[in-house]
Amino acid sequence: MPNFSSFVSLRLPLSRAALLLFLLFLTVGRAGAQGTATLRGTVTDSLSGQPLPGVSVGLEGQPGGTATDALGLFKLTNLAAGTYRLRVGALGYRGQTLPVTLAAGETRTLSLPLPTVVLRLSEVTVSQPRDPNQSLAAISQIDKVLRPVNSAQDLLQLVPGLFIAQHAGGGKAEQIFLRGFDVDHGTDFAVSIDGLPVNMPSHGHGYADFHFVIPETVEQLKVYKGPYTARFGDFATAGAGEFLTKTRLDASQVKVEVGQFDTYRGVVLLDLLGNDKRHLFSKKPESAYVAAEYIYTNAYFDQPQNFKRFNGLAKYTGQLSDRTSLTLLGSHFTSNWNASGQIPDRGVEQGIISRYGSIDPSEGGQTDRTNASVILTTGLPGDAVLRQQAYYSRYNFGLHSNFTFYLNNPVDGDGIYQTDNRDIYGYTGTYERETRLGARTLRTTLGVGTRIDATDVTLFSAVQRVVTDTTVSGRVNLQNFNAYLDETLNLTERLTLNAALRLDVFRFRYRDQRDAGISGRTAAARVSPKLNLYYQLGEGAQLFVRSGFGFHSNDARAVVRDPEASILPRAIGYEAGSTFKPVPSLVVNVAAWALHLQDELVYVGDEGVTESTGPTRRFGLDLAARYQLTTRLFADLDVNYNRGRQVDAPKGANFIPLAPSLTSIAGLTYKAGKGLNAGLRYRYIDDRPANDDGSITARGYFLLDAVANYTTKRFQVGATAENLLNVEWNQAQFATETRLRTEPLGSSVDELHFTPGTPFFLKLNASVFF
Repeated sequence: MPNFSSFVSLRLPLSRAALLLFLLFLTVGRAGAQGTATLRGTVTDSLSGQPLPGVSVGLEGQPGGTATDALGLFKLTNLAAGTYRLRVGALGYRGQTLPVTLAAGETRTLSLPLPTVVLRLSEVTVSQPRDPNQSLAAISQIDKVLRPVNSAQDLLQLVPGLFIAQHAGGGKAEQIFLRGFDVDHGTDFAVSIDGLPVNMPSHGHGYADFHFVIPETVEQLKVYKGPYTARFGDFATAGAGEFLTKTRLDASQVKVEVGQFDTYRGVVLLDLLGNDKRHLFSKKPESAYVAAEYIYTNAYFDQPQNFKRFNGLAKYTGQLSDRTSLTLLGSHFTSNWNASGQIPDRGVEQGIISRYGSIDPSEGGQTDRTNASVILTTGLPGDAVLRQQAYYSRYNFGLHSNFTFYLNNPVDGDGIYQTDNRDIYGYTGTYERETRLGARTLRTTLGVGTRIDATDVTLFSAVQRVVTDTTVSGRVNLQNFNAYLDETLNLTERLTLNAALRLDVFRFRYRDQRDAGISGRTAAARVSPKLNLYYQLGEGAQLFVRSGFGFHSNDARAVVRDPEASILPRAIGYEAGSTFKPVPSLVVNVAAWALHLQDELVYVGDEGVTESTGPTRRFGLDLAARYQLTTRLFADLDVNYNRGRQVDAPKGANFIPLAPSLTSIAGLTYKAGKGLNAGLRYRYIDDRPANDDGSITARGYFLLDAVANYTTKRFQVGATAENLLNVEWNQAQFATETRLRTEPLGSSVDELHFTPGTPFFLKLNASVFF
């Protein structure tokens, strides 16, 4: 069986080979065919006039094709004179097929507005999107339309095969499971929203708190599994998810939700410009809206959670000129809560607490985040596109926890209080251009970026939320500079090569407030090559083979304290699979994959350190299918299997704790647009080892959820029901050594600790559109 070191030994020749390949691409001369025609155009939303990026454009009966760029522009070149049928389509929009007759040497320009329509899977294409590594593009967009989203964390579960678990009262970022990973709160899955990074490096939990997103504002999800895409660096080993909020509102909306356990939610979305020709910055198409969300719940625990969350968002999108667009975004989020924490099996079995009780009722926390972002997209000569984004985030986090109860402090308990207060400054820029190389097209993307995190981190001992002693207190300064070159070349009409090279440079600095002797600085760099092949069998089938290196960063405190610590442990992944349509209304994606980590890091937030698991390897199989049974009835299925092990550990003690081996999600959805809409879904995750030797088992579960609503042009009423069968299930689960107050001094028990999952939960909602 191959191990990680054998792959690492290949990195230098592979990097050189990739570099030589790029240089070859860039030095090949142009050899355009004489007398050929060019077809170009702009695709827009028919209501707002805004450009539509990523729309599939091609000629019927011919392989290949293209997709619109960030400004909604497309270009088909080297076309022989003659008559063609142009096909333009995007999920959720009425596709167009129109005849086009081209003369030799002619350049034809079209303007194509697309109206929105009810979803039809027969119109979904599986040809290569503009971003070649987004092989789940069709699947993800179908899910966004069909799957009900009740909260920000539900957005993450739109990623095929991704599961989440909450274990701190609803305010802490969810624990993520994907491709055989217990990703903790984001150590191996990169998340972004409108280009804003969500993951927090050098955080006590490898954190990706997505709660600052209002689900009703999210329009699109792009899913990337594995480390195959050069645009993503830190944390993008198991994959990455890019979420995009709406550029415009179809209508203003007021929504109210009321549920069991004192649950209330209100949402307001207001269109600021409408269609009455008001303008802010230009006479070109513009849109602007604001959104706000407030949530309160006591949840289903014995101790009222008193959970409160507020979200606010303002966004402007406009065309400053035919070749320039501007996006402005600002948001603010704040939340505070009580938590029942993780409870021990024996506490429930002995009747010390109920299943929904708490050993330490002082757990809970508060957090807030403020974001500002500006994006300028400009068309340059030669049909190149330059996209620039600058962003700033202010983030504050405080969490009261008690994981070991009375093990270390038998009198007052082992309460702790963690804080993280940081400023984030960032810039990303991408330059994209298509070049003709004879009869072939070379798409070049050059990206550069930087991110600075200036963070104050502390860890205190606490008793009933009163701080008693300081364990860790320091200042982290972390800067990342990155650059990448991504080349996509059509080798033949059906075969496409994507090759990329990414460079990341990190500078870590930690200044301890208590002990200057453990302060210091260090730096590290990573070069990550990627190589991917795509073969288009026809309009209904695409094959792919992908490979790439990635990494995840260690905590700045760990690498400064320990010179031997892994700073940027490397990952290598590879997979082969296909996206295909065996019948017009069925879309299937299947992939066999492997992922090797040089050093799998585990964040131990209650001690302010990271632990090294050593090298790990995983092999797996992903299956996703989406089927339109009738005009209004849809079925979907995800099945994900993997086998993962620690490489250096002895057999029988080499399990990867909490890593699931089998997960599945499936559902039936009745989608009518107006009128009655309904869905029934299940979630399944198997039993899995909770520790290295498998002596403690985290229990799997099977859950059934339902949603129904009735929609008209002016209002919507509906209901959601979670855990229809009212089964007892565990969300987050851990093997933890603890001592209860009633147990003898010096004793402890290592067993399963868990946060109970939601019992049957009914929630009603009503919306007004105007």
